[in-house]
Amino acid sequence: MPAGYSFRPRPWALALALAACAAGIALGNWQRGRAAEKLEHAARVERVALEGEFLPSFTIYLDNKMHRGRAGYEVVTPLRIRGSATHVLVNRGWVAAGATRELLPEVPTPAGAVRIEGFALQGLPKVFRLEKGAGKLRQSLEVDAYAAETGLRLEPRVIQQHSALPDGLARDWPPQDAGAEKNRAYALQWYSLAGLAVVLFLVLSFRKA
Repeated sequence: MPAGYSFRPRPWALALALAACAAGIALGNWQRGRAAEKLEHAARVERVALEGEFLPSFTIYLDNKMHRGRAGYEVVTPLRIRGSATHVLVNRGWVAAGATRELLPEVPTPAGAVRIEGFALQGLPKVFRLEKGAGKLRQSLEVDAYAAETGLRLEPRVIQQHSALPDGLARDWPPQDAGAEKNRAYALQWYSLAGLAVVLFLVLSFRKA
């Protein structure tokens, strides 16, 4: 301790430091939890390969999907699984929007048997949610509701296609754990701010005797 100084904290400074420290730790823990959730989700994702035939008449365009700064749609088409009466929704990729929303872009669908490789995504009702009375252009789509609407026997999972097909769709999907490192960095920043609040409180509490 420097000569002539004593540790005399001010009550308001103590309260402020405690509040800032608690907030920093809480926000850091939240960001760390978000990173853990994304990593856990990525660990649960299963890579799959399926053969079957697309049903283009049931294709849905999911609106408001951005790709490299451009607006467009994600194209979802049911695939009748080979040797089965079961179908699965395939998120085939992204296509740019046209000049008007009334005219949807033409997306060629391969005819006959195709082989699809990608990731089987589970628990997507928050993303795929049915809109009553909607046509091919929708904001979201729920698997169970779409099965009831179409009469198709659909698996609960959705396949995010990664294999190439001659359809002109973009499939450079973000990694399944996208954002986890950013959450970790944010957590470190909040913990650092909590530590800084403590250091500033200690330094400013030393006053001349």
